[in-house]
Amino acid sequence: MKIAVVTLFPEMVASVTDYGVVGRAAERDRLELVTENPRDYADDVHRTVDDRPYGGGPGMVMKYEPTAAAIESARQRVPEGSPVVYLTPQGRVFDQATARRYSELPGLVLLSGRYEGIDERLVEREVDEELSLGDFVLSGGEIAAMAVIDAVTRLLPGVLGDAESAEQDSFMDGLLDYPHYTRPENVAGLDVPAVLKSGDHARIARWRYKQALGRSYLRRPDLVEKLQLDREQQALLDEYLKESGKES
Repeated sequence: MKIAVVTLFPEMVASVTDYGVVGRAAERDRLELVTENPRDYADDVHRTVDDRPYGGGPGMVMKYEPTAAAIESARQRVPEGSPVVYLTPQGRVFDQATARRYSELPGLVLLSGRYEGIDERLVEREVDEELSLGDFVLSGGEIAAMAVIDAVTRLLPGVLGDAESAEQDSFMDGLLDYPHYTRPENVAGLDVPAVLKSGDHARIARWRYKQALGRSYLRRPDLVEKLQLDREQQALLDEYLKESGKES
């Protein structure tokens, strides 16, 4: 997969390939990351990419011309069919389903805004999707772009060491993850749940799904509401709530 990021801080974005899963993906040629800096397309000696907003108000706005030129150059560096995605608080919230959809594309162009944002005419003419990490404000879109790159990359075929790792991640089946344990068996008087030491894979799978259901119900009830639980799932949830003393 090839991802191009339009950013005023290319070194910041490029660092995502220096570590972990994304780094291994780049080494194995599963991911190619390139950047385009709007400053390289500014037409003045100061390489100006921002200006005061029409109508007044605080802050500056990224200018149309250099940003549009950088986007066009980025489009030329990724395969046909790669959407331009603008990282902005005004966008739809990024989720695992979107990460999965992106991972099946030939490429992406991620547009990282700065200052008060970009000229709205860029959104109208150049942007295919607007995406947000959540209801908070960052200083720019670079961190959001890096998060998208990481989430998408781990879903690419051959990137993770265990083929089942991505499928068992949180949100892959619409729920939070189940609890994980490793050695030693006892820590500060706390034991690993007996079922995980039983060797009974069917019981373990049932326990894990019950934990995922229960955690999601208590921490993110909106996720459980979307599932529309069947009778078996509801029974598992009721069992979890009873065992945890959380039943109403």
